[in-house]
Amino acid sequence: MILKDSITITRATSVKNNLGMHARPASRIAEMAGSARSCIWLHANSTRVDATSTLDILTLGAVKGTQIVVEIENQRDMDVLDQIIDFFEIGFGES
Repeated sequence: MILKDSITITRATSVKNNLGMHARPASRIAEMAGSARSCIWLHANSTRVDATSTLDILTLGAVKGTQIVVEIENQRDMDVLDQIIDFFEIGFGES
């Protein structure tokens, strides 16, 4: 699902691997988000964190099944949004 307004674009996914969100995938997500032109955010459990920060991502405490929303502030970052969503969809390559 893609929601668009004049400022942000969001897509929803969930944590699929048994280990949940741990340091390796959080670091990889932060690396992907760091290549964006504008801010990228992750939302889970009513918390919004900077997707370029491994530590911030880990504070989400995202276990298997946690619903995650990825938010970008610039449509030019759709490729980064797609990369992050795909990474979640493949279970961080650990499934």
